[in-house]
Amino acid sequence: MAQVGFYHLTRSDLLQALPQLLGRTLATGQRAVVLCPGDDAVKALDKALWETTDPEWLPHGTAADGDADLQPIWLATDDAAPNDARFLFLVRGSASQRLDAFERVFDLFDGNDEAAVAAARERWKAARAGGHALTYWQQGARGWEKKA
Repeated sequence: MAQVGFYHLTRSDLLQALPQLLGRTLATGQRAVVLCPGDDAVKALDKALWETTDPEWLPHGTAADGDADLQPIWLATDDAAPNDARFLFLVRGSASQRLDAFERVFDLFDGNDEAAVAAARERWKAARAGGHALTYWQQGARGWEKKA
């Protein structure tokens, strides 16, 4: 079973929050897959990760770049881990049928979008029904605060 954390974005958007979480992932020596709902989301995240300054550099790739096995962070639309990642990031409402294939799953959702919050609740219920260990994090004045 995976450890699934739900990350409720209330103080910043995905393009601000994701690079910091990915930086922490790399700092622990882990690899990550970021599952996106479509090619436009992959392109936007690819651009944002190249332009981020915190952390200074996030090595990553996409199917357009190739060589998935060489990429510590893989941005994708398919539910796979061609870079042997043990961490999965679900963004913009993406869902995975392979949570068991990962140690940790980070489900980031926009707290200012009622439909995104409702969809996250459904993913929470499905993960709980699947027997996964769940945590809920919300952005606060001092960073991520564990709520459940």
